[in-house]
Amino acid sequence: MVNSLSLIDAASLGDLKVYLGRAARVDGGAAVRLIGGMGVLAAYTASLTPKGLLDSTPTVLGLRTFALSHPEPFDVVVAIRPLLDRLAQASVMSNASEGNVEVPLPPVEGGVAWAGVSPPRGGWVATGRIDPRVLEDAAREGIAEVAAGVPADPGEHLVHRVRSEVWGRDLPVSVGETDDPTLRIPAGAAFCAVSLGFVKLDDPVSVFVSGGWSRLSMKRGHVLVRR
Repeated sequence: MVNSLSLIDAASLGDLKVYLGRAARVDGGAAVRLIGGMGVLAAYTASLTPKGLLDSTPTVLGLRTFALSHPEPFDVVVAIRPLLDRLAQASVMSNASEGNVEVPLPPVEGGVAWAGVSPPRGGWVATGRIDPRVLEDAAREGIAEVAAGVPADPGEHLVHRVRSEVWGRDLPVSVGETDDPTLRIPAGAAFCAVSLGFVKLDDPVSVFVSGGWSRLSMKRGHVLVRR
């Protein structure tokens, strides 16, 4: 079992730290799924997930990839907060050295339901693009609506219900050069992309589908959606 990440340089460590810091602000108790192999690390985080079999909330995941210095495969789920602590410690050490940066992994987290559902690795078909301004507008309006709909000191169930209603709505766009009427992208994808820092106005958002999943791809990262 892999007990540490071996990132190729301090810049990769800094990018991973920023990405996970943003993911932790979306969900303070968040976990990250780390899948490594052939020198690439795929880091999945959850912005929106259902709470049980009868919950229709879409699954919305963020994904960023990083270069690793070792090819050994692994697939682990760890809590973000302790991993951020280890990244901060490794960052201090990397200032005094060059080349690979070793980051010890925290203990494995169990019972993370969304991590048991893997998005497809291949078979993605391009269906068109979305103007990044659509994502920015949907995220801004949705954040304001969630804030207005959640009272002071709310219970977890109420917070989830409001977020599910707001972020489960379809984005107001017609996506895809194929004009596929079955393709629906929830507003939660916009929230995920903006919150994780993926959206830039000069970077068109490419949309792909594979099976029951959709993927929004930008230069800074990807958003994966399963309704």
